[in-house]
Order: sequence, then structure tokens, then C-alpha cells
Amino acid sequence: MGSEVAEVKVVHHQDLNKKILVALVVSSSLLGGILLLLSCFSIYRLKRLKKCKAENEENPDAAKAIISFGPILDKFPSLKTSGKKGSIASIEYQLLVAATNNFDEAKIIGEGGLGRVYKAHFNDHFHAAVKKIYAGGQEAQRQFENEVDSLSKIQHQNVVSLLGYCIHGESRFLIYEMMENGSLEFHLHVFRLKSHRSTLTWHLRMKSALDVARGLEYLHERCNPAVIHRDLKCSNILLDSNFNAKLSDFGLAITGGNSNKTSIKLSGTLGYVAPEYLLDGKLTDKSDVYAFGVVLLELLMGRRPVERAMPQLTDRSKLPNIVDPAIRNTMDLKHLYQVAAIAVLCVQPEPSYRPLITDVLHSFIPLVPVDLGGSLRV
Repeated sequence: MGSEVAEVKVVHHQDLNKKILVALVVSSSLLGGILLLLSCFSIYRLKRLKKCKAENEENPDAAKAIISFGPILDKFPSLKTSGKKGSIASIEYQLLVAATNNFDEAKIIGEGGLGRVYKAHFNDHFHAAVKKIYAGGQEAQRQFENEVDSLSKIQHQNVVSLLGYCIHGESRFLIYEMMENGSLEFHLHVFRLKSHRSTLTWHLRMKSALDVARGLEYLHERCNPAVIHRDLKCSNILLDSNFNAKLSDFGLAITGGNSNKTSIKLSGTLGYVAPEYLLDGKLTDKSDVYAFGVVLLELLMGRRPVERAMPQLTDRSKLPNIVDPAIRNTMDLKHLYQVAAIAVLCVQPEPSYRPLITDVLHSFIPLVPVDLGGSLRV
């Protein structure tokens, strides 16, 4: 009898040990599974954060857009998105009237071939630029449609953002982000006449050139299909409050690469139009490169460039004498020679001799200080 009791106790102990062992195995498995899930989730979040950070660094305006454009969309329920115009908001006319004080002349901040630009105050925290296009004409309508279509597909830190549009009777309106420092042309050719000085230092001019090159590189190499601006000039390069340069006015832009005079009307601004386009109607991305070279000459000389200055650009002894007096003797001469060489290449009469905008971009990065977006350590 005693031995039977002992055997029962042994059996119970063995059963208990087995249960404890099974419980430990199950618990360990569950704990391992939980840790594995947590690890996978952590890795996933880390990858997502890195991806978001990379996307924001590549296109910081995309992140800023949510902050900058949000107030106007939240403030006014009358703003609506039109499917026809993609992501560009259709804005009610009365809202523009109120924001510009009935298009008061005191609100005018610019004027172009197709209309005037007004500063619009939508509220205390949100200002924008409203372009009122002169009524009538097929050309005005075509450029309006082209501008909306082009900028609804383009989002880049060096391309001005189109916030909305309005159609009111025969009138057409475009609403852009506010560019507080106006155009490059204003600083180079208008402001200095009034104040007899320039706000654009050598480094700010190089930053402007780098920003424009980045914008063009995006249009030529990153957009699919590629975009040719076709009207690059100092008046279409705008500066924000931090002197970041952005391309504007896409009314003449075309997509799809090369073209000729049989398929597209000759347009642009004399002085900036490439000779092969002017004479033969041949339009390529190298046409934008030519216009970039003209802009670069303006940045160097501080005046609208003339052909007779070209030979002096290649003469190192004469070059410092034709540089804008406002920046003369303020830059490294080696950098001056490099920029002049780039300008000469860009305005070569033969398109095949001009560099790709990508090569121009990489040439400018070492000439711009780090705090202005380049790699130069001052």
C-alpha cells in the first residue's frame, strides 16, 4: 500500500513537471513572437521615417505646401478643387475682389505682357499674388490654360507654386504663392536705378544661378515628359523672402522634347531666344540653356548683356573691368573666370556646343556657400 502511494506521488510530480515545461515553452514562444512583431514594426517605422525624410529633403516645398496652403483652404469653404484642373483649386471671384481691395492699383506688384499682378491679403497670416490676365484673345486663353496645366503637374522647390485659378466672365486669374522679393530683373535693373545700389551680392547671384539651374534640371531631366520653359528671363525668375529663386510664367512652356517651326509658334523674348529657334524654329532643351546663359551674363555684368561684351568674357585681363561694379572685387577671381566660362558655353550659337543643364548645375554647386545651398565653405 505504501509503495502504491509513492508511485502515485511520483506520477503526479512528473505530470506537474510536464505541465510547467509546456507552459514555459508556450510562454517563451509567445514572448518571442511578440518581440519579433515589435522588431518588425520598429524596422518598418524606421524605414517609413527615412523615406519621408528623404522625400521632404528632395522636395521640401511638398511638405511646406501642407502648412502654407492649408490656411487658405481651411479658411474659405468656397474654395473647391476642380477635376478638370487636377489639384489646382478653383477660387471664387468675390474672394479675390475682397483680398485685393477690388484690384486696387496700390496693390499692384508687377505687370507683364498679358496682365497685372496684385498682392492679395486673404487673412492676417496668408498672402498671395493674383495675376489678372487681360480679357479676350485666343493667345491669352491658351497661355492661361497652359499655365494651369503645366503647374498642376509640377512641384519643385525652384518652381513657383500655383495655388488656384479663377474664371469670371471673360477675365482669367491665377493665384500664386507670394514671392516677397520680386523678380531678379527688379533687383538687377530697376531697384538699383532708384537706390544706386544692389541688394544682390556675389554669393546671392551665384545662389540664384544655382536655383535656376536646379529648376531647369528638374524640368528637363526629372519631368516625364520633359518640359521646355521657352521663356526664361530675369523677369520670370522670382525671389522669395530668403532670396530663393523660382521659375515662373509657364504660359509658353511645352512638353514632349524637341520641336520645329512646323509644329509650334515662335514665341519668347528677344535677347533670350536661342538663334536656332529664332532663325529655324528648332526648339530643344538647349534653347533653355541658351537663355540661362543670357541670365548669367546679366548676373555678372549687372546690365542687359550686349554682343560686343562677349569677346571680353574670354579675356581674363579684361573680364574684371566689365563685371557689375556692385560686386567687382568681392569675389574670388578664379570663381569669376569659371562663371564667365560657363556663360560663354551656354550662349554658343551651335546648340551641340552648349552643356546640358545637369552639367551646369554640378559646376555651380562648389561656387555657392553651404548655407545658401551649395558646397562652398566660406
